[in-house]
Amino acid sequence: MVLLTIFIVAALILINAVYVGAEFAAVGVRRSRIRQLAADGNPLASWLLPLIDSPAALDRYIAACQIGITLSSLVLGAYAQRTIAVWLAPLFVGVGGLQDVAAQSTAAAVVLLVLTIAQVIFAELIPKSLALQYPTQAALYTLPPMLASLWIYRPFIRWLNGTGLLVLRLLGSPSRTHRHIHSPEEIELLIAESRDGGLLEPDEHRRLQRALRLNLRQAKQLMVPRRKIAAIDVETPLHEVVTAVAQSPFSRLPVYRGSIDNIIGMLHTKDLVRWRVGGPPDATVAGMLRPLASVHESVTADRILRELRERRSHLALVVDEFGGTAGLLTLEDVLSELLGDVGDEFKPSEPVAEALADGRMRIPGGMSVDDAATLLKTSWEAEATTVGGLVTAALGHMPQPGDRAGIGDYEFEVEQIADRAVESVLARRVVPEASEAED
Repeated sequence: MVLLTIFIVAALILINAVYVGAEFAAVGVRRSRIRQLAADGNPLASWLLPLIDSPAALDRYIAACQIGITLSSLVLGAYAQRTIAVWLAPLFVGVGGLQDVAAQSTAAAVVLLVLTIAQVIFAELIPKSLALQYPTQAALYTLPPMLASLWIYRPFIRWLNGTGLLVLRLLGSPSRTHRHIHSPEEIELLIAESRDGGLLEPDEHRRLQRALRLNLRQAKQLMVPRRKIAAIDVETPLHEVVTAVAQSPFSRLPVYRGSIDNIIGMLHTKDLVRWRVGGPPDATVAGMLRPLASVHESVTADRILRELRERRSHLALVVDEFGGTAGLLTLEDVLSELLGDVGDEFKPSEPVAEALADGRMRIPGGMSVDDAATLLKTSWEAEATTVGGLVTAALGHMPQPGDRAGIGDYEFEVEQIADRAVESVLARRVVPEASEAED
């Protein structure tokens, strides 16, 4: 009789564990993985796919899990009170000298405490951890009992789901079904956890992180600023243009009339070569112009990519709020934000951050604030898009070599100035890291 009771209690705990594992696995499993297994001929995956692919079906699946968890817990408690608690009551009368009523209450409390601990460990924590670590296997292995449970609990599921939706509507809360969706912040957290778990290399992690942030990066943060634009006047004779193009590393040059704020198109070196080979002698720059796309400086990188793709263009003019020229943006600039510096054999490489022997860090003034914060393992709340702009805003005046500004945990010293803009700064941590402070 004792062995039978132990077997029944263990079976009820196992049933509870199956339901818990099925619930967490159904929410955590990747539909793409199940779809792939179903395409490969896995029968369990073929049965599971419709259940997790439809939000309504997944709601019913989760409801069946919750009903099963509740019923198995109630049955386990009631059975243990009727058997184990009854056996233990005389023991408390003989050993503890308690009255019958007190002994029965003590036995019931002890059984409840032991069963609660056993259920939390073996029916909650362990199956939950296994289901989150191996969601695909857990979802497939728990599917057969869940299919039976869906059929048995079908009337209760409809009534309970309907009642729950009615209560939500009365409370004014929108009804939401279980869906496999994640916010960008959650996806970034999952990517970071995959990197920490060794599933992603640091370079892969950086690329995925940059891809998620494309919709946060604006054109003004990626563009070549106005002062660095290489442009030509539309009235320039073609033989002078040939000389200028030969000395330039760029294959596409913006063309302006009168002022760089009035850019009217762009000149492609391929068109210039065609004219040089066999074009009419009276050709002009105006006759070789190609249209140039324009984007506002606040447009995000993902929309810029779509715009360039639709217009089949590699170059876009960035305009400010007054319609003036703020800068130029190339497809390479956007791809560099996603993949890192792609390089060009005709252009000098961009300066990069450099660690100095004295512990300071030399940082290019044109580096983005986000990249610098990641490099220095800190964060700043600033409207500036570059390190040079960040330091200039902190100084409150036009910077000069040797000027110093404290920003957050770091002190920045202006090292070089070029065309009234910060070319490079030296960063030195002035606030110890948390781990060092604790030590």
